[in-house]
Amino acid sequence: MSAPPPLTAEQRAARERWQARWNLPILLAAFVPLFLTSPKLEVVAVVVGVGSWIVFVIDLVVQRRIDPAYMHRREGRFDLAIVLVTFPYYLLPGLSGVSALLLLARLARAARVLMATKGLRRFSARLGKVAIVAGLVVVLASLAAYEAEHKTNPGFATIGDALWWGIVTLTTVGYGDIVPKTTAGRFCGVVIMFTGIAVLGVLAGSLSALFNLDAPAEDDGPDAVSEGEVDRAQPMHIELANLRAQLHAVELRLGTLADRAQTDVGPKA
Repeated sequence: MSAPPPLTAEQRAARERWQARWNLPILLAAFVPLFLTSPKLEVVAVVVGVGSWIVFVIDLVVQRRIDPAYMHRREGRFDLAIVLVTFPYYLLPGLSGVSALLLLARLARAARVLMATKGLRRFSARLGKVAIVAGLVVVLASLAAYEAEHKTNPGFATIGDALWWGIVTLTTVGYGDIVPKTTAGRFCGVVIMFTGIAVLGVLAGSLSALFNLDAPAEDDGPDAVSEGEVDRAQPMHIELANLRAQLHAVELRLGTLADRAQTDVGPKA
């Protein structure tokens, strides 16, 4: 089988636009069914399961329209396999035991989307550094709080209790099951709290960039940019040329005014 032709620039641009628009529905289709496990939500679970499969089908169809050779590519064959595996077979009698397979297939589809997303790679790189710093802060602050609290505070009976308290404090959940009582322990808690706020800020900004929530609207054309921003975006030599033209226009204007003044003074003399 011959290799499929490479994507054109138009196809790559169209795929990037589609992925930026459809990645979030795919992630929701992969993860939302995981939380619908209650028997009371059986009907909702069926509707969500069928809806998630439809989301995968729509993505496959659109990818095929963008790239006619999509089915001959590795990611295309993978997506087709996911669509076949995630078909709601549980609606058929006697096939209710395939839920685990459906779960793995949905997660695999989400993993492929995440790995193929440029924004997510930047998101992972940025969040990875923040996670390392946050992890060090939690470990060090939790150990310091343990040293300050465990002798008098039964909540800090073990290092594991201290780490649990640090993680809960970092995520700003604040169960209140373990509370520091010493000044040193409370100071460690404050440090973890501020770290958690910073992590949430970075996470929110990264998610916004990932899903293009902060991108300008498509109908915002060049007219939506102010003249000052356009001028600042121009190269230096263009700005100098514009400045020379403006100075020349001022000189011509001044010369015209001087000639007019001499003409007005002449008859009076």
